[in-house]
Amino acid sequence: MSLTPLDKAAIRLSFDRAATTYDDYAVLQREIESRLLERIEFQRYAPETILDLGCGTGSASRMMAGRYAEAYVIALDWAPAMLGRIDPVPEASRQAVKNLSPLCADMHALPLAARSVDLIFSNLALQWSYDLPAVFREFRRIMKADAMLVFTSFGPDTLYELKQAWRSVDERPHVNDHPDMHDVGDELLAAGFREPVMDAERLTMEYADVMTLMRELKAIGAHNVASNRQHGLTGKTSLKEMLNSYEAFKRGDRYPASYEVIYGTAFAPAEGQPVKTPDGDVATFSIDALRAGSKSRGTP
Repeated sequence: MSLTPLDKAAIRLSFDRAATTYDDYAVLQREIESRLLERIEFQRYAPETILDLGCGTGSASRMMAGRYAEAYVIALDWAPAMLGRIDPVPEASRQAVKNLSPLCADMHALPLAARSVDLIFSNLALQWSYDLPAVFREFRRIMKADAMLVFTSFGPDTLYELKQAWRSVDERPHVNDHPDMHDVGDELLAAGFREPVMDAERLTMEYADVMTLMRELKAIGAHNVASNRQHGLTGKTSLKEMLNSYEAFKRGDRYPASYEVIYGTAFAPAEGQPVKTPDGDVATFSIDALRAGSKSRGTP
């Protein structure tokens, strides 16, 4: 995958700043979240530990905590302010989230024990990764054998109209790149996951004007965070050129914004299944698994 490098500090700051406005504007994110939640109904068994990675303000975390009352739900996000929005829970709902714990951490270095998670749920977080293979290796490390992974990510055709409109102005990155579905699937296989299933759909939002779209992206923390983006305010001339170019996509009196949504499902393999790393294939076993294997072979 060759994507525009992302500014890690800018990602975190962007979502911190958007914490107070996120829930008011994340209409599409909530719709995709509900579709992803439907997929975990096919869990092979009731999970004991669930990780909601990139939980944002905790909407899905609360739903899963209510659905799996006996499970321990970890609501993980990189932005502290987003996690802070999980805390104000109405008294009537407090019983349903007694088994939910917020955790501020980077998805590339998860502070969780090996083979400790039964289900990883991640809605629209992976497109913010600057090293997707490292994320999948971390997933593999913390997942129990046969644990389930379900996730969504935006694909490369997301905000196609906005990208094209900006390209008529200059070659600088103005809209974030996102990984291709096939590349994500290849990384899952390289990490040793079993039964990966990938599919995608295209959703279109419509706006009365393009500036409303851009303000909404900022309100949910999804504006441009490319490392080589132009810093400072966009000039009025450049902005006007972009808006004029966007007119080519206008439908009647509405302006479309396309989103390519990638869905992924996979299962963690048995212990000892090799995983590809920068240093070659590596297979790991727990002490208990090695002991069990020795006993089955009659080794003292």
